[in-house]
Amino acid sequence: MNAPIKLAGFAATLAVLFGGGALAGGAVDLDRDKPAAPHAEAAEAKSEGAHGAASEEHENVSTPTHDENTSGGHGGETAADPVRGLAVAENGLRVVVEDPELRRGRTEAVRFRIVDEGGETVRDFDVEHTKRMHLIVARRDLTGFQHLHPQQDADGGWSVPLRLDDAGSYRLFADFSYDGEPSTLAADLRVDGAADLEALPEPAPRAVSDGGYDVRLDAGRARLGQEADLRFAISRDGQSVHTEPYLGAGGHLVALREGDLAFLHVHPTEHGDDGGHDDGVGFAATFPTEGRYRLFLQFKHDRRVQTVAFTQEVK
Repeated sequence: MNAPIKLAGFAATLAVLFGGGALAGGAVDLDRDKPAAPHAEAAEAKSEGAHGAASEEHENVSTPTHDENTSGGHGGETAADPVRGLAVAENGLRVVVEDPELRRGRTEAVRFRIVDEGGETVRDFDVEHTKRMHLIVARRDLTGFQHLHPQQDADGGWSVPLRLDDAGSYRLFADFSYDGEPSTLAADLRVDGAADLEALPEPAPRAVSDGGYDVRLDAGRARLGQEADLRFAISRDGQSVHTEPYLGAGGHLVALREGDLAFLHVHPTEHGDDGGHDDGVGFAATFPTEGRYRLFLQFKHDRRVQTVAFTQEVK
């Protein structure tokens, strides 16, 4: 074979190799549009990761994403406040309950402490709603609601007497502010025995408090991602009632989501005839997901605290 023929063959071979390399390079470029490998997604999630509770510290529910917390950009809609109370730890703090087992129908001391990432007991808390610590207890079916104010012990822990008359699993919420950062940490309590769980009552505009006060709820059309104006009108024997200050406001409202018992943050908005409204108390809340919520309103009148509950459906 002469030299020109050898050179032509060599050039053809280079062309084939070059073309194959270009095709291979194109295949790699196409992979850029494919999803990242699972370990890459995990690394990215960790780098963005939330505030630090281990996986076993959370309930088996997912906190709403940013898209779930907004409702698509219609006028007047706002991002919902993050839900709280789904974990025993957040913001570098953890709630530790000394003994979560309680006996039915007995008044027993519940002891707990808030610890930091090093396991040291946190002692200094901000005053919020006139108290340094609020303790909310409710059974998993959203019955048996109690709002308590524990006393801090000499060792920095907290204790409060608690009586649970029905068996079942209860959720304990330690609601407080530390170093200017609000937190709601949650843990489970258990009462042995056969639990007769109750279905959540259907939504209704009227309810009666444990002390016989008539309460009417006007929530308008509560919508996902929109700030809802929750207004409660209170009366007794047909006469409008002007509530007394309770925890620094006209009333106190706790909202828990059916299913996972997510704890919603609400804001007092009015008391009495402020703003031209009739006697009553008002709150603003932005619901992060569709579904049903149980609203526990507490107000004070004639020096006694009343509790009344409503079911609110959000669509």
